[in-house]
Amino acid sequence: SSSSSSSSSSSSSSSSSSSTSTSYNIRAICCDTTCCSVVALSQDHTPLRPCLLWMDARSAKQAKQIMDVANDVIASSSTNTNADILKAFPELRVNCNGEGPISAEWLLPKAMWIKQHEPEVYETAEIICEYQDYLNYRLTGQMVASGCNVAARWHHDGWDVLEKNHESDDNDDDGNKGRPMKLYEALGMKDLADKLPKRTLAMGDVIGTLTEQAASDLNLSKETLVVQGGPDAFVGMIGLGTIRPGQLCLITGSSHLHCLITKQPTSAPGTWGAYRGAPLAHTCFAEGGQSSTGSLVRWVRDLVSGPGDDKISYKVLDDEAAAIPPGSDGLVALETWQGSRTPHTDPLARGAFAGLTLAHSRAHMFRSILEAVCYGTRACFDALETAASQSSDMPKADEVVIAGGATRSPLWLQLHADITGRSFTINENTDGPLLGCAILASVGAGIHASVDDAVEQMIRKDRKIEPREDVRKVYDRLYNELYLKLRPGVKEVFHAISSCCRLV
Repeated sequence: SSSSSSSSSSSSSSSSSSSTSTSYNIRAICCDTTCCSVVALSQDHTPLRPCLLWMDARSAKQAKQIMDVANDVIASSSTNTNADILKAFPELRVNCNGEGPISAEWLLPKAMWIKQHEPEVYETAEIICEYQDYLNYRLTGQMVASGCNVAARWHHDGWDVLEKNHESDDNDDDGNKGRPMKLYEALGMKDLADKLPKRTLAMGDVIGTLTEQAASDLNLSKETLVVQGGPDAFVGMIGLGTIRPGQLCLITGSSHLHCLITKQPTSAPGTWGAYRGAPLAHTCFAEGGQSSTGSLVRWVRDLVSGPGDDKISYKVLDDEAAAIPPGSDGLVALETWQGSRTPHTDPLARGAFAGLTLAHSRAHMFRSILEAVCYGTRACFDALETAASQSSDMPKADEVVIAGGATRSPLWLQLHADITGRSFTINENTDGPLLGCAILASVGAGIHASVDDAVEQMIRKDRKIEPREDVRKVYDRLYNELYLKLRPGVKEVFHAISSCCRLV
């Protein structure tokens, strides 16, 4: 899926006795897409196979192979420490400070899967890229990678890659500057570098103008600028205004993304990043993530609704769940239906209900899922703060700016505050990715001088949700005594299920 937004300025208006209408001159557009949705294209940029979607975990084996290569370095070292991995492959620092594991969602393991399982596709592929790059190609005829994607999901050094782009043609000797070439070589993937887009542009940079076909399809002028966007959640950071060190945001949707702007590219176990050159060219950020959150809530809604199109409304389920006490009368869930991103990266993780009795109802199941997602969010926040604490001058995040589907549920929004023990801020426009696209487009079009200026002009806060102290204390105990013990308690069972049933 993708979303796009336009930066618009009023150009003319007309009026009549019955109505007043305003026309707009569209100056620029910007797109965001799901990241790690990997595309293989032929020489004429025709897709060779269906896109490998972001949540596709078929490359779990390849993700493990990457860390096996890294662990071989430790095995052959006299010091036998994690520092040996970072010395040999510094790009793995973004994966829990080199400890791994690596997410099966990322581009490198997916490219490895294509090479190993569909070698004819891999050999034929002229380009292997993100859906973001393909969409922008269809708009402009230019094949360009997003600086945010390459820094956050391709194991590239974003600063070095963008610096290479701004160097003169006389410096083409190092066309792979910023790319993990030693890691590629160790994995037998050196040829991947030749298949990646040759150019990379930072979010907010102008890619070009619309092709004649795209202009016709969109009913826009061929002079309309197309501005580089990036991953939906990270464009959402811009749309929420979290672009300065110490600012923390939560993007909610099918999955949850937790993003913290840092002063330095510090890393720690249980987090991804911090990435150099993301989300913007001059920034760093660390992240946590949960693969199935809003998608899990929808799954439960559909399950209890039964077959057919007449589904129970979320408000009815929220109202029922609100009548259930904290802890769902002893029913605890794990939200890892589609694997676990952080703080325990595990593509083989699965979901679970623990403590079910005949006394539990659909309201208990629904509330326990809402609680489980919030427990996982707290675990991600805690890991991010641990990583950020390595910088002594790093300001503490005193609020979380939240956007997305969870903001439409007063119950779930309050549970996020109660379980994490943090204040949550909701902006007037809660569609962070869409507003982020508009901000980036406005900068590319020259309407605002910088992203910082655009953020100041285009973002307004609406309200704040505070944790209820008495409820927070209850959830503190439930989180520490139940949720944190459930995860490791079922890990071996999940892995055995995967092996026996070939789920991955």
